[in-house]
Amino acid sequence: MAKQELPTEKLQKVIARAGLASRREAERWINGGRLKVNGKLATIGDRVSDKDRIDLDDRRLRIAKTEDFERQVIAYHKPEGEICSRNDPEGRKTVFENLPRLKNGRWIAIGRLDFNTTGLMLFTNDGQLANKLMHPSSEIDREYLVRVMGNVDDDMLKRLRKGVLLEDGEAHFTDIVEARGEEDSINRWFYVCLMEGKNREVRRLWESQECTVSRLKRTRFGPVFLPAKVRKGKWTELSDRDVKNLIEAAEPKKKAEPKSKKKRK
Repeated sequence: MAKQELPTEKLQKVIARAGLASRREAERWINGGRLKVNGKLATIGDRVSDKDRIDLDDRRLRIAKTEDFERQVIAYHKPEGEICSRNDPEGRKTVFENLPRLKNGRWIAIGRLDFNTTGLMLFTNDGQLANKLMHPSSEIDREYLVRVMGNVDDDMLKRLRKGVLLEDGEAHFTDIVEARGEEDSINRWFYVCLMEGKNREVRRLWESQECTVSRLKRTRFGPVFLPAKVRKGKWTELSDRDVKNLIEAAEPKKKAEPKSKKKRK
């Protein structure tokens, strides 16, 4: 009777799924001679099974077996004063400090928020899902509640919808809806949506119109809204339905094919 072979996957895919690094970063590890499979230097194209030993810098990586891997996604309510890096030379608090511990792998942030921005952040232990959700081809919109100080008129809102030139290219809001604010106040509140996640993009768009953003909160990422019950600095696990919606949102959007023109007789 022939010996049954174990199913294999590409090395960088296994590492990405485990949340240890992105596929590109794993490929850099391979090219840099940092990864070994069963004691031998790994090469691009290597495939591994659950029985193979994988070492990074001669230290074994703990990777859950394929059948044991359990995807987890959590929603975190980020407060002001936390950074999105794992470690900070300045000793500031990071978003990872309040997250639950994982048996295998590590939490990966799906997108980032700057130091003074609050609101919804999503984390997962599934590196492939995280990469898909952050890839531009997914075209996932993010919604923010923003308090703006300045003279906002209809012409300005039209410019922000159409697109303005920033230092790293053109950017625009896909939608702007005014929210209720304080009466007789110099501040106005808006819900704004973006398809991209460039650094400080919401703030820079308003600043391009000589307006100041005094509050900024992410309220939605794709199909997932910030749960009202989750206080700042706390997290909750997403329901199976929310995770399913996220996975569907991560699929690249197919562009409609141009309609064929009928020939004139």
